[in-house]
Amino acid sequence: MAEKRDYYEVLGVSKTATEDEIKKAFRQTAKKYHPDMHPGDAECEEKFKEAQEAYAVLSDADKRRQYDQFGHAAFDGSAGGGGFDFSGMDMSDIFGDIFGDFFGGGSRRSGNTGPSKGANVRMSVRITFEEAIFGCEKELEFTYKETCGTCHGTGAKPGTSPETCSKCGGKGKVVYSTQSLFGMMQNVQTCPECQGRGKVIKDKCADCRGTGYVAKKIRKKVEIPAGIDNGQCVRVRDYGEPGYNGGPRGDLLVEVIVSKNSSFERQDMNIFSNASISFGIAALGGDIRIKTVDGDIIYTVAPGTQTGTRIRLKGKGVPSIRNKEVRGDHYVTLVVQTPTGLSKEAKDALRHFDELAGGSLSKEGGAPTGGKEKKKGFMDKLKESLDDL
Repeated sequence: MAEKRDYYEVLGVSKTATEDEIKKAFRQTAKKYHPDMHPGDAECEEKFKEAQEAYAVLSDADKRRQYDQFGHAAFDGSAGGGGFDFSGMDMSDIFGDIFGDFFGGGSRRSGNTGPSKGANVRMSVRITFEEAIFGCEKELEFTYKETCGTCHGTGAKPGTSPETCSKCGGKGKVVYSTQSLFGMMQNVQTCPECQGRGKVIKDKCADCRGTGYVAKKIRKKVEIPAGIDNGQCVRVRDYGEPGYNGGPRGDLLVEVIVSKNSSFERQDMNIFSNASISFGIAALGGDIRIKTVDGDIIYTVAPGTQTGTRIRLKGKGVPSIRNKEVRGDHYVTLVVQTPTGLSKEAKDALRHFDELAGGSLSKEGGAPTGGKEKKKGFMDKLKESLDDL
């Protein structure tokens, strides 16, 4: 006989696992190896039983204590434990969860043929960066299932009616019994004959083929709200798949794909961009024109502005998708442009300017007096650029 595996190993948990962690691990293992999911697979059935046994021990505080002390010997009689005993174990909540995941219901539950909402339909639309900022309207074309005009949604040939399903008796669910380690278990599954509707159509409508709906292409205008971001969805209610047994329609979910912009980048509600300024404006200050999503604005640069300086344009960012009156900010990085292609006169003028400013452009090079290396400033970097011209 093969040696039993460690119960903690069977469930894939540590020896310090909590009760909830053990329960969760068993649920996952049982779902993975449940015989109903692997008909005729003896290996899966054996692993399922192994998981049941492991859970029966580790979920019981007293049995777990015995197992931690004596191992498997606690339940085979060799350690005085009297053998393994499943009596008193109640795993109905566990199996209810498992069967609910399998079949859309729960164990020991009767069928339900009540109204249910139809599935959602998804599609995507591409918009520009500016359209995402300020919102827009897009006309979309998609397939829509409308009630069949011939059978008026019954799916049955005119003059006939749907009949009660003989397999489930109109309940929409069928009960299957399976043998487990704990005895017979009743599992509830959607009726395969009527797909849970409780009725079957013997004579189908020729126009809709028994579905009760006909598909057609329609066009609809959809409002894209201001401030929407890439990947977000707009919900258009009641334009999805038809519901079941009188249930409401699903919705149309429109995913928005925002095209990139060469001038701007977006992070949440803020916008980022760069703006070039001349050396003269950076040194002396002055007005520059900055591009924003609202149009160009005039901004006054302070004297002595360094390249890489970031300025904030308050309220020039992205509107809140919940309240378009609330907007983020626009951050602009100022980049000082080094002049190129200068004439000899322009170079001489810059060297003269540097002399007046106490700089080093007019010197022949070498370290400044004093023996210490001077940190390169803007004018030093400019000199290097000029020497390369």
